[in-house]
Amino acid sequence: MKWHHVQENWPAFYEAILDRWPDADEADLEEIDGDQRAFIAYIAELTGGEPADAREEIREWLMGELPSDVVMDPRHDNHSIALSGKYVGEGEDESDDDARFGDDSADG
Repeated sequence: MKWHHVQENWPAFYEAILDRWPDADEADLEEIDGDQRAFIAYIAELTGGEPADAREEIREWLMGELPSDVVMDPRHDNHSIALSGKYVGEGEDESDDDARFGDDSADG
């Protein structure tokens, strides 16, 4: 994942941040509000390390998966739907009903 994913969806990353750095405080995270430099300084202070070490820890953390809250974010979904348009046949809309594929039931 990239930092812009974190910055754009900052609150959705609280749980993942707290999992990685259990001593982090949600109130502090709210104050940081996705600012990368502030987050690096915060992690350095939290761990008692140097900013370069904190930057490396964060870089390793960013190699992980996007939290499900981010993956399910409507902005992310809408972007994915728009990108899927290149796989949809001419004259068809990427948001069209896909009942012909058998995954929509008439029963509701």
